[in-house]
Amino acid sequence: MSKSLLEQALRLKPHEKFAIIEGLLQSLDEPNKNLDEIWAIEAQKRLEAYRNGTLKGVPMEKIFENQIIGQTGKKSENRNKS
Repeated sequence: MSKSLLEQALRLKPHEKFAIIEGLLQSLDEPNKNLDEIWAIEAQKRLEAYRNGTLKGVPMEKIFENQIIGQTGKKSENRNKS
């Protein structure tokens, strides 16, 4: 990126900066059909493995518990038990 381009962008009004940032971010989020196809194939493989018993599921509660422990380093005391 050229220095003059950055200097020009920095002189823009806030709403103009926002419009440029939004446009740039949207250009990064454009769908990648190749990646979508790869993930679709992977998802199908995982589903087949689960159905034939070579891949085991993990209960949602366990996933959330592991996520909470990973973020805080300790188990949550405030879990709802229904």
